[in-house]
Amino acid sequence: MTGGNELGELMLDPDEAQRKMDRWAAGLEEKAQRYAAAQERTEQLRLTASSSDGAVKVTVGADGGVTDIEFGNKARTYPLEELSRQILQTMHQAQSGIANQVAEVMQESLGDEDQETRALMIGTLRSRFPEMEEEESSDPPAPPPPATSADTPPAPREKRHEAPDDEENSPW
Repeated sequence: MTGGNELGELMLDPDEAQRKMDRWAAGLEEKAQRYAAAQERTEQLRLTASSSDGAVKVTVGADGGVTDIEFGNKARTYPLEELSRQILQTMHQAQSGIANQVAEVMQESLGDEDQETRALMIGTLRSRFPEMEEEESSDPPAPPPPATSADTPPAPREKRHEAPDDEENSPW
């Protein structure tokens, strides 16, 4: 804040008042550009994690949203429940790095500016996407052995529709 004496001096010298306001406005514009650059870099962030056996690979953006999922051949051997667990675990693993990556971008773009605001924002990201703790084994359990005929009753026979030859390319 300006003291009463400084305000009086500015009123006596309108040109100096204009120069100070111009410098202040230029500073705000520069700050806005740094924040816009930080936002753009943050929006471009992508974090990728893979399951330990390579069955699942998940990529997320800085907002935590999934941008890509890839499956390795091993994923075909998992029961759906296990595959679902692997996807979620790998997604959380990728998301756990968001706060650190955003903090790094902000430090590079903004330096030590607005530490309080930055701490609040990074704290919010850390609560939404906590760092994952090391697990004893991140390998998924082996898929169960195939059921034998003694384990399960025979499946009912499916009635199949035979397509005429002219419908050879029909998916039905």
